[in-house]
Amino acid sequence: MIAGLLVALGAALALTYQLRGAGAEHPGPLASAAKTGATAALAMAGLAAGAPMPVVLGLALGAVGDYFLTRRAETAFLAGMAAFAAGHLAYAGWMFTPGHAARMICALPMLALALSTEAWLLRHTGALKAPVRAYVWVISLMAAAATTLPSLLWPAMLGAALFVASDLLLALRLFVARAAQTRKRLSLLLWPAYWGGQALIFAGAIRAA
Repeated sequence: MIAGLLVALGAALALTYQLRGAGAEHPGPLASAAKTGATAALAMAGLAAGAPMPVVLGLALGAVGDYFLTRRAETAFLAGMAAFAAGHLAYAGWMFTPGHAARMICALPMLALALSTEAWLLRHTGALKAPVRAYVWVISLMAAAATTLPSLLWPAMLGAALFVASDLLLALRLFVARAAQTRKRLSLLLWPAYWGGQALIFAGAIRAA
């Protein structure tokens, strides 16, 4: 009951952010609160529903990252990226299933995507090249771990894929796109992919609870 209400709250906040803040270059305080709260509500729902603690931790770290990414300072961006990276490691620890390790061959496209960032992304990142490169490999590890999940937990697999897609869109928005209208369109696409990915990882974790 409580978990369901928290998920509904998170969805309402996610929709609020999509409508009121996702397309803005610099979201205001209310939009920032909605963005942070949308993922924090999922973390609290996971705790209430008895979800695996690594998933609760990953969601909580995602909320921290959401907050920092609404700030303008480069130090805040780095803090947000670190929070998300730590969340990916928490997810990977929960997702990796040794009995299905052979399925990691399905992650070869993710490996190719990670390697390709050397050509199309990292040359645009300037002084952030090293942390962005490290982040790319951390999220790639999470995606690879997701391929080993039992079939019953398919929502979490799909959630991991959406998370990767959202970060791809974010990278394009932050480092590649130049036109303001293009950045706005990318922002409007990436938030549903991101929050939907987090919600699906939560849904998969509930199946495992």
